[in-house]
Amino acid sequence: MQIRFSSTLSYFLLLVLSFVACKTEQQDFTKLDSFSQSQPIKWNKTLTKVMIEDIFTPPVCSRIYAYPNIAAYEVNAAFDTNYPSYAGNLNELTAIPQPKEGLDYYPPLSSMIAFSTVGKALVFGQEKIQKAEDSYLNEIKKLGLSKKLYDNSINYGRIVGQHIIEWSDKDGYLERTAKAQFTLSKDPGKWKPTPPDYQPAIEPHWNTLRTFVLDSADHFIAEAPTEYSTNKNSTFFKEAEEVYATVNNLDEEKISIAKFWDCNPNVSHTKGHLVFFDQKISPGGHWISITGIALEKENKSWQDATKIFSLNSIAMADAFISCWDEKYKSTLIRPESYINQHIDKEWKPILQTPAFPEHTSGHSVVSSTAAVILTDLLGENFSFVDSTEVVFGLPIRNFESFNQAAEEAAISRLYGGIHYVPAIEKGVVQGKRIGAYIADKLKKYK
Repeated sequence: MQIRFSSTLSYFLLLVLSFVACKTEQQDFTKLDSFSQSQPIKWNKTLTKVMIEDIFTPPVCSRIYAYPNIAAYEVNAAFDTNYPSYAGNLNELTAIPQPKEGLDYYPPLSSMIAFSTVGKALVFGQEKIQKAEDSYLNEIKKLGLSKKLYDNSINYGRIVGQHIIEWSDKDGYLERTAKAQFTLSKDPGKWKPTPPDYQPAIEPHWNTLRTFVLDSADHFIAEAPTEYSTNKNSTFFKEAEEVYATVNNLDEEKISIAKFWDCNPNVSHTKGHLVFFDQKISPGGHWISITGIALEKENKSWQDATKIFSLNSIAMADAFISCWDEKYKSTLIRPESYINQHIDKEWKPILQTPAFPEHTSGHSVVSSTAAVILTDLLGENFSFVDSTEVVFGLPIRNFESFNQAAEEAAISRLYGGIHYVPAIEKGVVQGKRIGAYIADKLKKYK
């Protein structure tokens, strides 16, 4: 059973109540537990859908995934000593309020309410999260949870959720908007806005956010990009030529790989004077989806699901902070801009160039980080069918391991024409270092 009993009950009374409960309510709890097992996956899918509709940028998406999943896990930790709290192990996170003595709870309900409470605080589409919560609670009621457990559990989930919200409010997210706008450099080797929309730089101050596990945004400094040059015999020119030649000679498989890992939350299309947009999943969202696919395959408990979702989302959030720190330090020109200026003014990449500097590749960093974490938790040769992009009209892809998927995500940026090879290779190294560090720092949660 998953009821927490008051510690003031005598041992004899506890046995009696447990016997009676098991005899009269076992069927109800079997259904509730079966229903609850899949809820962390379903709630992350709900959050993803809302973020797609809200059109959040990739770094912001990573933050939104982290806090609700931490809240869900902290409830789990409050009821089960096999899952230690993150308090004291995540930067500035203090211990959550504990369940009240003398009250009984259904922990899976508290966990998902904590997730929902935090999720609503972080998105624009709050009514959509609320609608999902209402539907979830109606199902809980139908499965026969007593009013006492129902009310106590919801109240506790709200309390934990509020604690996490107050922690999130102090991470620098709100303060970043008051900082100076990004100033474009006149240096020819520096990043400039790219076609078709020439959007301004996305999240130039993301490195000012509080990290979760890393000491700071520059905890792992990526190796610098190749020195900029327009000399046709230079290494940099040859790197640009490699992008140009690769895109011009793609086969169908490489085009499929580029599109599968596009993960651009807001792709624009222009027809005459008409501009419209396609909303898609973010890079972090793709790996959250992979996490859910792996959890379903392994038939993991809701407790393990909250652990694995939270660990992966924490690592990816730190990976984005680290990657963005490097992007706005090197502020390197994108291949599209360089190739148009120095090789072929009519050339276009397969994918739309994102509105932020080139080095390092975000997909390479974040995918490598996620692969390290998931491999540490679920195994080296974990094969899976990635159906993440089916809803966006793309076919499934099969992978023999998380590392294989991460490697494909990384090289997809070359096929897409939006990164030079060094940004990919050095991004992979950066991501693996971040993943290994976080896996070691949080190894007691494995």
